Amino acid sequence: MGTKKLIKWPKQITPSLVQHLIRAERDIEKAILVFESAAAEYSNGFRHDHTTYGFMISRLVSVNKFKPAEELLDRMKEEKCSFTEDVFLCLCRSYGRVHRPLDTLRIFQKMKEFQCEPTDKSYVTVFSILVSENQLKLAQMFHKYMKQVGVPPSVSFLNVFIKALCMKKETVNAALRVFKEMPDHGCIPDSYTYGTLINGLCKLGKISEAKELFREMDAKGCSPTVVTYTTLIHGLCLSNILDEAMELFEEMSRKGIEPNVVTFSSLIDGLCKGGRSLQALELLEKIVGKRFSANTIIYNNLVSGLCKEGKVPDAVQIFDRMKLQGLKPDAVLYGRLVNSLCNSSKFQEAANLLDEMVPGGMSPNHVSWSLHVNNHNMVVRGLCTEKDLNRAFQIYLSTRTKHILVDCETYKSLVGCFSKKGDVYKASQIVNEMLLEGSIPDEFIWNAVVFGFLHRTKVKEAAEVVYVELIGNFLETRV
Repeated sequence: MGTKKLIKWPKQITPSLVQHLIRAERDIEKAILVFESAAAEYSNGFRHDHTTYGFMISRLVSVNKFKPAEELLDRMKEEKCSFTEDVFLCLCRSYGRVHRPLDTLRIFQKMKEFQCEPTDKSYVTVFSILVSENQLKLAQMFHKYMKQVGVPPSVSFLNVFIKALCMKKETVNAALRVFKEMPDHGCIPDSYTYGTLINGLCKLGKISEAKELFREMDAKGCSPTVVTYTTLIHGLCLSNILDEAMELFEEMSRKGIEPNVVTFSSLIDGLCKGGRSLQALELLEKIVGKRFSANTIIYNNLVSGLCKEGKVPDAVQIFDRMKLQGLKPDAVLYGRLVNSLCNSSKFQEAANLLDEMVPGGMSPNHVSWSLHVNNHNMVVRGLCTEKDLNRAFQIYLSTRTKHILVDCETYKSLVGCFSKKGDVYKASQIVNEMLLEGSIPDEFIWNAVVFGFLHRTKVKEAAEVVYVELIGNFLETRV
Protein backbone atom coordinates (compact mmCIF):
# COMPACT_ATOMS: atom_id res chain seq x y z
CA MET A 1 0.00 0.00 0.00
CA GLY A 2 1.39 3.38 -0.99
CA THR A 3 1.51 6.40 1.32
CA LYS A 4 1.21 9.11 -1.28
CA LYS A 5 -0.82 12.09 -0.10
CA LEU A 6 -3.87 12.15 -2.37
CA ILE A 7 -6.43 14.17 -0.44
CA LYS A 8 -6.36 17.71 0.85
CA TRP A 9 -7.34 17.07 4.43
CA PRO A 10 -8.76 19.70 6.83
CA LYS A 11 -6.77 20.66 9.93
CA GLN A 12 -9.04 18.55 12.10
CA ILE A 13 -9.25 14.98 10.73
CA THR A 14 -11.60 12.65 12.60
CA PRO A 15 -11.98 8.87 12.32
CA SER A 16 -15.63 9.36 11.33
CA LEU A 17 -14.57 11.59 8.40
CA VAL A 18 -12.07 8.93 7.23
CA GLN A 19 -14.74 6.22 7.49
CA HIS A 20 -17.17 8.37 5.53
CA LEU A 21 -14.68 8.86 2.68
CA ILE A 22 -13.75 5.17 2.60
CA ARG A 23 -17.44 4.20 2.52
CA ALA A 24 -18.05 6.63 -0.37
CA GLU A 25 -15.51 4.82 -2.56
CA ARG A 26 -17.05 1.82 -4.32
CA ASP A 27 -13.70 0.85 -5.81
CA ILE A 28 -11.73 -0.99 -3.12
CA GLU A 29 -8.38 0.23 -4.50
CA LYS A 30 -9.51 3.84 -4.17
CA ALA A 31 -10.77 3.13 -0.67
CA ILE A 32 -7.29 1.80 0.23
CA LEU A 33 -5.71 4.99 -1.14
CA VAL A 34 -8.02 7.11 1.04
CA PHE A 35 -7.01 5.04 4.10
CA GLU A 36 -3.28 5.41 3.30
CA SER A 37 -3.66 9.10 2.55
CA ALA A 38 -5.10 9.56 6.03
CA ALA A 39 -2.17 7.55 7.49
CA ALA A 40 0.18 10.03 5.81
CA GLU A 41 -1.31 12.68 8.14
CA TYR A 42 0.19 11.09 11.26
CA SER A 43 2.76 13.93 11.44
CA ASN A 44 -0.15 16.39 11.66
CA GLY A 45 -1.64 14.69 14.69
CA PHE A 46 -4.14 12.25 13.19
CA ARG A 47 -3.98 8.57 14.12
CA HIS A 48 -6.01 5.67 12.79
CA ASP A 49 -7.86 4.03 15.67
CA HIS A 50 -9.67 0.70 16.03
CA THR A 51 -12.75 2.14 14.26
CA THR A 52 -10.98 3.18 11.03
CA TYR A 53 -8.79 0.08 11.04
CA GLY A 54 -11.80 -2.12 11.70
CA PHE A 55 -13.84 -0.46 8.95
CA MET A 56 -11.02 -0.81 6.39
CA ILE A 57 -10.52 -4.47 7.33
CA SER A 58 -14.25 -5.14 6.85
CA ARG A 59 -14.11 -3.49 3.40
CA LEU A 60 -11.13 -5.64 2.40
CA VAL A 61 -12.61 -8.98 3.53
CA SER A 62 -15.92 -8.13 1.85
CA VAL A 63 -14.06 -8.51 -1.48
CA ASN A 64 -11.96 -11.47 -0.21
CA LYS A 65 -8.74 -9.48 0.17
CA PHE A 66 -7.68 -11.44 3.22
CA LYS A 67 -3.93 -10.95 3.08
CA PRO A 68 -4.10 -7.10 3.06
CA ALA A 69 -6.70 -7.30 5.84
CA GLU A 70 -4.40 -9.38 8.04
CA GLU A 71 -1.51 -7.02 7.24
CA LEU A 72 -3.63 -4.19 8.65
CA LEU A 73 -4.18 -6.27 11.77
CA ASP A 74 -0.38 -6.53 12.20
CA ARG A 75 -0.05 -2.76 11.68
CA MET A 76 -2.57 -2.18 14.45
CA LYS A 77 -0.34 -4.22 16.76
CA GLU A 78 2.80 -2.31 15.70
CA GLU A 79 1.06 1.03 16.32
CA LYS A 80 -0.18 -0.23 19.73
CA CYS A 81 -3.73 0.43 18.62
CA SER A 82 -6.46 -0.93 20.91
CA PHE A 83 -8.27 -4.06 19.73
CA THR A 84 -11.87 -5.18 19.99
CA GLU A 85 -13.06 -8.71 19.31
CA ASP A 86 -15.33 -7.39 16.53
CA VAL A 87 -12.29 -6.89 14.28
CA PHE A 88 -11.29 -10.53 14.73
CA LEU A 89 -14.87 -11.79 14.40
CA CYS A 90 -15.20 -9.89 11.12
CA LEU A 91 -12.24 -11.89 9.80
CA CYS A 92 -13.55 -15.15 11.31
CA ARG A 93 -16.99 -14.78 9.69
CA SER A 94 -15.45 -13.82 6.36
CA TYR A 95 -13.23 -16.91 6.31
CA GLY A 96 -16.31 -18.94 7.21
CA ARG A 97 -18.22 -17.36 4.32
CA VAL A 98 -15.60 -18.58 1.82
CA HIS A 99 -15.48 -22.06 3.44
CA ARG A 100 -12.09 -21.72 5.15
CA PRO A 101 -12.88 -22.90 8.70
CA LEU A 102 -9.23 -23.61 9.56
CA ASP A 103 -8.40 -19.96 8.94
CA THR A 104 -11.35 -19.05 11.19
CA LEU A 105 -9.70 -21.07 13.98
CA ARG A 106 -6.32 -19.48 13.26
CA ILE A 107 -7.73 -15.95 13.59
CA PHE A 108 -9.51 -16.93 16.81
CA GLN A 109 -6.22 -18.20 18.26
CA LYS A 110 -4.58 -14.93 17.23
CA MET A 111 -6.85 -12.96 19.55
CA LYS A 112 -4.88 -13.83 22.69
CA GLU A 113 -1.61 -13.14 20.87
CA PHE A 114 -2.94 -9.60 20.38
CA GLN A 115 -4.02 -9.38 24.04
CA CYS A 116 -7.70 -9.44 23.06
CA GLU A 117 -9.64 -11.73 25.39
CA PRO A 118 -12.47 -13.51 23.52
CA THR A 119 -15.92 -13.31 25.08
CA ASP A 120 -18.69 -15.91 24.89
CA LYS A 121 -19.79 -14.26 21.65
CA SER A 122 -16.49 -15.19 19.96
CA TYR A 123 -16.64 -18.81 21.14
CA VAL A 124 -20.21 -19.24 19.89
CA THR A 125 -19.38 -17.59 16.54
CA VAL A 126 -16.40 -19.88 15.86
CA PHE A 127 -18.34 -22.97 17.01
CA SER A 128 -21.22 -22.00 14.72
CA ILE A 129 -18.88 -21.63 11.73
CA LEU A 130 -17.34 -25.07 12.34
CA VAL A 131 -20.80 -26.64 12.53
CA SER A 132 -22.03 -24.82 9.40
CA GLU A 133 -18.97 -26.07 7.52
CA ASN A 134 -19.73 -29.64 8.68
CA GLN A 135 -16.40 -29.78 10.55
CA LEU A 136 -18.03 -31.83 13.28
CA LYS A 137 -14.84 -33.36 14.75
CA LEU A 138 -13.25 -29.92 15.05
CA ALA A 139 -16.50 -28.56 16.49
CA GLN A 140 -16.53 -31.35 19.09
CA MET A 141 -12.92 -30.56 20.08
CA PHE A 142 -13.72 -26.85 20.25
CA HIS A 143 -16.75 -27.59 22.43
CA LYS A 144 -14.54 -29.48 24.90
CA TYR A 145 -12.17 -26.52 24.95
CA MET A 146 -15.11 -24.18 25.66
CA LYS A 147 -16.09 -26.32 28.65
CA GLN A 148 -12.48 -26.32 29.92
CA VAL A 149 -12.24 -22.52 29.85
CA GLY A 150 -15.65 -22.25 31.52
CA VAL A 151 -17.80 -20.78 28.76
CA PRO A 152 -21.34 -21.02 30.21
CA PRO A 153 -24.20 -22.47 28.16
CA SER A 154 -26.43 -19.94 26.41
CA VAL A 155 -29.46 -20.25 24.17
CA SER A 156 -27.44 -19.21 21.11
CA PHE A 157 -24.68 -21.74 21.86
CA LEU A 158 -27.09 -24.59 22.63
CA ASN A 159 -28.99 -23.85 19.41
CA VAL A 160 -25.77 -24.34 17.44
CA PHE A 161 -24.91 -27.43 19.49
CA ILE A 162 -28.34 -28.94 18.74
CA LYS A 163 -27.87 -28.13 15.05
CA ALA A 164 -24.56 -30.03 15.06
CA LEU A 165 -26.15 -33.06 16.75
CA CYS A 166 -29.03 -33.04 14.26
CA MET A 167 -26.64 -33.49 11.35
CA LYS A 168 -26.19 -37.21 12.03
CA LYS A 169 -28.78 -39.90 12.54
CA GLU A 170 -26.70 -41.37 15.38
CA THR A 171 -26.71 -38.14 17.42
CA VAL A 172 -30.24 -36.81 16.90
CA ASN A 173 -31.39 -38.40 20.19
CA ALA A 174 -28.55 -36.57 21.92
CA ALA A 175 -29.90 -33.34 20.39
CA LEU A 176 -33.30 -34.07 21.95
CA ARG A 177 -31.62 -34.67 25.34
CA VAL A 178 -29.78 -31.35 25.13
CA PHE A 179 -33.08 -29.68 24.22
CA LYS A 180 -34.85 -31.17 27.26
CA GLU A 181 -31.97 -30.14 29.58
CA MET A 182 -31.89 -26.51 28.40
CA PRO A 183 -34.17 -25.20 31.20
CA ASP A 184 -31.78 -26.78 33.77
CA HIS A 185 -29.12 -24.36 32.50
CA GLY A 186 -31.49 -21.41 32.67
CA CYS A 187 -31.95 -21.42 28.90
CA ILE A 188 -35.45 -21.36 27.47
CA PRO A 189 -35.74 -22.87 23.94
CA ASP A 190 -36.76 -20.31 21.32
CA SER A 191 -38.32 -20.67 17.85
CA TYR A 192 -34.85 -21.27 16.35
CA THR A 193 -34.29 -24.19 18.77
CA TYR A 194 -37.57 -25.81 17.83
CA GLY A 195 -37.05 -25.10 14.13
CA THR A 196 -33.59 -26.70 14.17
CA LEU A 197 -34.89 -29.85 15.86
CA ILE A 198 -37.96 -30.10 13.62
CA ASN A 199 -35.72 -29.73 10.55
CA GLY A 200 -33.34 -32.44 11.78
CA LEU A 201 -36.20 -34.84 12.59
CA CYS A 202 -37.87 -34.25 9.22
CA LYS A 203 -34.65 -34.95 7.32
CA LEU A 204 -34.41 -38.28 9.11
CA GLY A 205 -38.04 -39.11 8.33
CA LYS A 206 -39.12 -38.81 11.99
CA ILE A 207 -42.27 -36.90 11.08
CA SER A 208 -44.33 -37.96 14.13
CA GLU A 209 -41.69 -36.58 16.52
CA ALA A 210 -41.40 -33.40 14.44
CA LYS A 211 -45.19 -32.83 14.56
CA GLU A 212 -45.22 -33.43 18.33
CA LEU A 213 -42.50 -30.81 18.83
CA PHE A 214 -44.36 -28.37 16.61
CA ARG A 215 -47.52 -28.65 18.72
CA GLU A 216 -45.52 -28.46 21.96
CA MET A 217 -43.89 -25.30 20.70
CA ASP A 218 -47.23 -23.62 20.14
CA ALA A 219 -48.60 -24.85 23.49
CA LYS A 220 -45.64 -23.34 25.36
CA GLY A 221 -46.25 -19.93 23.84
CA CYS A 222 -43.31 -20.05 21.45
CA SER A 223 -45.13 -19.05 18.29
CA PRO A 224 -44.03 -20.89 15.14
CA THR A 225 -42.59 -18.63 12.47
CA VAL A 226 -42.90 -18.93 8.71
CA VAL A 227 -39.57 -20.80 8.79
CA THR A 228 -40.88 -23.36 11.29
CA TYR A 229 -44.07 -23.90 9.30
CA THR A 230 -42.12 -24.21 6.05
CA THR A 231 -39.69 -26.70 7.62
CA LEU A 232 -42.49 -29.02 8.74
CA ILE A 233 -44.40 -28.60 5.46
CA HIS A 234 -41.23 -29.56 3.57
CA GLY A 235 -40.78 -32.62 5.79
CA LEU A 236 -44.40 -33.71 5.29
CA CYS A 237 -44.02 -33.32 1.51
CA LEU A 238 -40.82 -35.40 1.52
CA SER A 239 -42.76 -38.15 3.30
CA ASN A 240 -45.68 -37.77 0.86
CA ILE A 241 -48.08 -36.73 3.64
CA LEU A 242 -49.61 -34.12 1.36
CA ASP A 243 -53.01 -33.61 2.97
CA GLU A 244 -51.43 -32.68 6.31
CA ALA A 245 -48.97 -30.39 4.51
CA MET A 246 -51.89 -28.56 2.88
CA GLU A 247 -53.71 -28.34 6.23
CA LEU A 248 -50.63 -26.76 7.77
CA PHE A 249 -50.44 -24.32 4.86
CA GLU A 250 -54.06 -23.29 5.43
CA GLU A 251 -53.38 -22.95 9.18
CA MET A 252 -50.68 -20.41 8.36
CA SER A 253 -53.23 -18.27 6.54
CA ARG A 254 -55.70 -18.49 9.43
CA LYS A 255 -53.00 -17.32 11.85
CA GLY A 256 -51.92 -14.48 9.57
CA ILE A 257 -48.48 -15.95 8.85
CA GLU A 258 -47.51 -15.16 5.28
CA PRO A 259 -45.92 -18.08 3.38
CA ASN A 260 -42.73 -17.34 1.48
CA VAL A 261 -41.41 -18.63 -1.84
CA VAL A 262 -39.75 -21.60 -0.11
CA THR A 263 -43.12 -22.61 1.39
CA PHE A 264 -44.75 -22.56 -2.03
CA SER A 265 -41.79 -24.31 -3.64
CA SER A 266 -41.88 -27.17 -1.10
CA LEU A 267 -45.62 -27.68 -1.55
CA ILE A 268 -45.52 -27.53 -5.34
CA ASP A 269 -42.62 -30.00 -5.43
CA GLY A 270 -44.45 -32.38 -3.10
CA LEU A 271 -47.76 -32.15 -4.98
CA CYS A 272 -46.10 -32.71 -8.36
CA LYS A 273 -44.16 -35.72 -7.12
CA GLY A 274 -47.33 -37.03 -5.52
CA GLY A 275 -49.32 -36.93 -8.78
CA ARG A 276 -51.32 -33.83 -7.87
CA SER A 277 -49.90 -31.36 -10.38
CA LEU A 278 -53.26 -29.63 -11.03
CA GLN A 279 -53.42 -28.73 -7.35
CA ALA A 280 -49.87 -27.44 -7.68
CA LEU A 281 -51.04 -25.24 -10.56
CA GLU A 282 -53.60 -23.65 -8.23
CA LEU A 283 -50.79 -22.81 -5.82
CA LEU A 284 -48.89 -21.13 -8.64
CA GLU A 285 -51.81 -18.73 -9.08
CA LYS A 286 -51.68 -17.96 -5.35
CA ILE A 287 -48.01 -17.07 -5.72
CA VAL A 288 -48.93 -14.58 -8.44
CA GLY A 289 -51.76 -13.24 -6.29
CA LYS A 290 -49.31 -12.55 -3.46
CA ARG A 291 -46.97 -10.80 -5.90
CA PHE A 292 -44.20 -13.34 -5.46
CA SER A 293 -42.09 -14.33 -8.44
CA ALA A 294 -42.09 -18.06 -9.11
CA ASN A 295 -38.50 -19.22 -9.51
CA THR A 296 -36.89 -21.73 -11.88
CA ILE A 297 -37.22 -24.57 -9.35
CA ILE A 298 -40.99 -24.07 -9.07
CA TYR A 299 -41.46 -24.03 -12.85
CA ASN A 300 -39.17 -27.07 -13.30
CA ASN A 301 -41.19 -29.05 -10.76
CA LEU A 302 -44.49 -28.04 -12.36
CA VAL A 303 -43.46 -28.90 -15.93
CA SER A 304 -41.93 -32.21 -14.81
CA GLY A 305 -45.01 -33.11 -12.76
CA LEU A 306 -47.44 -32.27 -15.55
CA CYS A 307 -45.37 -34.27 -18.06
CA LYS A 308 -45.28 -37.23 -15.69
CA GLU A 309 -49.08 -37.19 -15.45
CA GLY A 310 -49.49 -36.88 -19.23
CA LYS A 311 -50.90 -33.34 -19.02
CA VAL A 312 -48.70 -32.18 -21.87
CA PRO A 313 -50.74 -29.11 -23.05
CA ASP A 314 -50.63 -27.74 -19.47
CA ALA A 315 -46.89 -28.46 -19.30
CA VAL A 316 -46.30 -26.55 -22.57
CA GLN A 317 -48.33 -23.62 -21.27
CA ILE A 318 -46.31 -23.43 -18.03
CA PHE A 319 -43.07 -23.84 -20.00
CA ASP A 320 -44.01 -20.86 -22.21
CA ARG A 321 -45.02 -18.85 -19.15
CA MET A 322 -41.63 -19.56 -17.61
CA LYS A 323 -39.82 -18.19 -20.67
CA LEU A 324 -42.07 -15.11 -20.79
CA GLN A 325 -41.05 -14.37 -17.21
CA GLY A 326 -37.43 -14.23 -18.37
CA LEU A 327 -36.37 -17.53 -16.80
CA LYS A 328 -34.23 -19.92 -18.85
CA PRO A 329 -35.15 -23.61 -18.85
CA ASP A 330 -32.17 -25.95 -18.82
CA ALA A 331 -31.47 -28.82 -21.22
CA VAL A 332 -32.97 -31.37 -18.82
CA LEU A 333 -36.33 -29.58 -18.76
CA TYR A 334 -36.30 -29.20 -22.54
CA GLY A 335 -35.55 -32.91 -22.78
CA ARG A 336 -38.44 -33.93 -20.53
CA LEU A 337 -40.91 -31.81 -22.47
CA VAL A 338 -39.65 -33.04 -25.86
CA ASN A 339 -39.96 -36.62 -24.62
CA SER A 340 -43.53 -36.04 -23.42
CA LEU A 341 -44.49 -34.39 -26.71
CA CYS A 342 -43.11 -37.40 -28.62
CA ASN A 343 -45.04 -39.79 -26.38
CA SER A 344 -48.16 -37.76 -27.23
CA SER A 345 -47.31 -37.97 -30.97
CA LYS A 346 -46.80 -34.19 -31.16
CA PHE A 347 -43.64 -34.44 -33.20
CA GLN A 348 -43.87 -31.02 -34.86
CA GLU A 349 -43.93 -29.25 -31.48
CA ALA A 350 -41.11 -31.50 -30.26
CA ALA A 351 -39.02 -30.58 -33.33
CA ASN A 352 -39.64 -26.88 -32.66
CA LEU A 353 -38.28 -27.28 -29.13
CA LEU A 354 -35.18 -29.07 -30.41
CA ASP A 355 -34.55 -26.16 -32.79
CA GLU A 356 -35.14 -23.69 -29.95
CA MET A 357 -32.40 -25.23 -27.83
CA VAL A 358 -29.64 -24.23 -30.28
CA PRO A 359 -29.92 -20.40 -30.23
CA GLY A 360 -30.53 -20.46 -26.50
CA GLY A 361 -27.23 -22.17 -25.94
CA MET A 362 -28.85 -25.11 -24.16
CA SER A 363 -26.14 -27.74 -23.88
CA PRO A 364 -27.07 -31.05 -22.26
CA ASN A 365 -24.71 -32.36 -19.59
CA HIS A 366 -23.51 -35.95 -19.15
CA VAL A 367 -26.62 -36.74 -17.08
CA SER A 368 -29.14 -35.57 -19.68
CA TRP A 369 -27.16 -36.69 -22.76
CA SER A 370 -28.85 -40.09 -23.14
CA LEU A 371 -32.28 -38.42 -22.97
CA HIS A 372 -31.06 -35.88 -25.53
CA VAL A 373 -29.93 -38.63 -27.93
CA ASN A 374 -33.16 -40.59 -27.49
CA ASN A 375 -35.29 -37.47 -28.09
CA HIS A 376 -33.59 -36.54 -31.37
CA ASN A 377 -34.06 -40.07 -32.71
CA MET A 378 -37.70 -40.17 -31.55
CA VAL A 379 -38.47 -36.85 -33.27
CA VAL A 380 -36.91 -37.96 -36.59
CA ARG A 381 -38.80 -41.28 -36.55
CA GLY A 382 -42.03 -39.55 -35.54
CA LEU A 383 -41.78 -37.02 -38.37
CA CYS A 384 -41.17 -39.90 -40.77
CA THR A 385 -44.40 -41.58 -39.66
CA GLU A 386 -46.22 -38.30 -40.28
CA LYS A 387 -44.69 -38.17 -43.78
CA ASP A 388 -42.98 -34.84 -42.98
CA LEU A 389 -39.73 -35.95 -44.59
CA ASN A 390 -38.24 -32.51 -45.17
CA ARG A 391 -38.47 -31.65 -41.47
CA ALA A 392 -37.27 -35.14 -40.50
CA PHE A 393 -34.22 -34.72 -42.74
CA GLN A 394 -33.47 -31.27 -41.22
CA ILE A 395 -33.53 -32.70 -37.69
CA TYR A 396 -31.41 -35.64 -38.88
CA LEU A 397 -28.78 -33.25 -40.30
CA SER A 398 -28.90 -31.21 -37.07
CA THR A 399 -28.39 -34.42 -35.09
CA ARG A 400 -25.27 -35.27 -37.09
CA THR A 401 -23.94 -31.70 -36.71
CA LYS A 402 -24.31 -32.00 -32.92
CA HIS A 403 -22.44 -35.35 -33.01
CA ILE A 404 -25.49 -37.15 -31.65
CA LEU A 405 -25.62 -40.88 -32.38
CA VAL A 406 -28.27 -41.82 -34.95
CA ASP A 407 -29.63 -45.29 -34.15
CA CYS A 408 -30.49 -48.05 -36.63
CA GLU A 409 -34.25 -47.61 -36.28
CA THR A 410 -33.94 -43.94 -37.24
CA TYR A 411 -31.82 -44.83 -40.29
CA LYS A 412 -34.45 -47.43 -41.25
CA SER A 413 -37.26 -44.89 -41.02
CA LEU A 414 -35.42 -42.30 -43.11
CA VAL A 415 -34.19 -44.71 -45.80
CA GLY A 416 -37.55 -46.48 -46.01
CA CYS A 417 -39.56 -43.27 -46.31
CA PHE A 418 -37.28 -41.63 -48.89
CA SER A 419 -37.19 -44.84 -50.95
CA LYS A 420 -41.00 -45.09 -50.95
CA LYS A 421 -41.23 -41.45 -51.91
CA GLY A 422 -38.95 -42.16 -54.85
CA ASP A 423 -36.08 -39.99 -53.58
CA VAL A 424 -33.64 -42.88 -53.77
CA TYR A 425 -30.60 -40.64 -54.15
CA LYS A 426 -31.27 -39.10 -50.71
CA ALA A 427 -31.90 -42.60 -49.33
CA SER A 428 -28.57 -43.70 -50.78
CA GLN A 429 -26.86 -40.63 -49.29
CA ILE A 430 -28.16 -41.57 -45.84
CA VAL A 431 -26.87 -45.14 -46.29
CA ASN A 432 -23.42 -43.77 -47.20
CA GLU A 433 -23.42 -41.53 -44.12
CA MET A 434 -24.46 -44.52 -42.05
CA LEU A 435 -21.47 -46.48 -43.35
CA LEU A 436 -19.15 -43.55 -42.64
CA GLU A 437 -20.38 -43.53 -39.03
CA GLY A 438 -19.40 -47.20 -38.75
CA SER A 439 -22.98 -48.54 -38.66
CA ILE A 440 -23.83 -51.65 -40.71
CA PRO A 441 -27.08 -51.37 -42.72
CA ASP A 442 -29.34 -54.37 -42.27
CA GLU A 443 -31.29 -56.26 -44.94
CA PHE A 444 -34.29 -53.93 -44.72
CA ILE A 445 -32.18 -50.85 -45.50
CA TRP A 446 -30.35 -52.47 -48.43
CA ASN A 447 -33.61 -53.80 -49.87
CA ALA A 448 -35.30 -50.39 -49.55
CA VAL A 449 -32.54 -48.67 -51.56
CA VAL A 450 -32.15 -51.42 -54.17
CA PHE A 451 -35.88 -51.75 -54.81
CA GLY A 452 -36.15 -47.99 -54.84
CA PHE A 453 -33.66 -47.77 -57.72
CA LEU A 454 -35.19 -50.76 -59.54
CA HIS A 455 -38.63 -49.24 -59.24
CA ARG A 456 -37.27 -46.23 -61.11
CA THR A 457 -35.51 -48.53 -63.64
CA LYS A 458 -32.12 -47.35 -62.36
CA VAL A 459 -30.44 -50.74 -62.80
CA LYS A 460 -26.88 -49.37 -62.82
CA GLU A 461 -27.35 -47.54 -59.51
CA ALA A 462 -29.02 -50.61 -57.98
CA ALA A 463 -26.07 -52.75 -59.09
CA GLU A 464 -23.66 -50.28 -57.47
CA VAL A 465 -25.54 -50.50 -54.18
CA VAL A 466 -25.45 -54.31 -54.30
CA TYR A 467 -21.72 -54.14 -55.13
CA VAL A 468 -21.05 -51.98 -52.07
CA GLU A 469 -22.97 -54.46 -49.92
CA LEU A 470 -21.02 -57.40 -51.31
CA ILE A 471 -17.67 -55.66 -50.77
CA GLY A 472 -18.73 -54.81 -47.23
CA ASN A 473 -19.70 -58.43 -46.52
CA PHE A 474 -16.44 -59.65 -48.02
CA LEU A 475 -14.35 -57.31 -45.86
CA GLU A 476 -16.38 -58.26 -42.79
CA THR A 477 -15.64 -61.97 -43.33
CA ARG A 478 -11.94 -61.23 -43.82
CA VAL A 479 -11.78 -59.33 -40.53
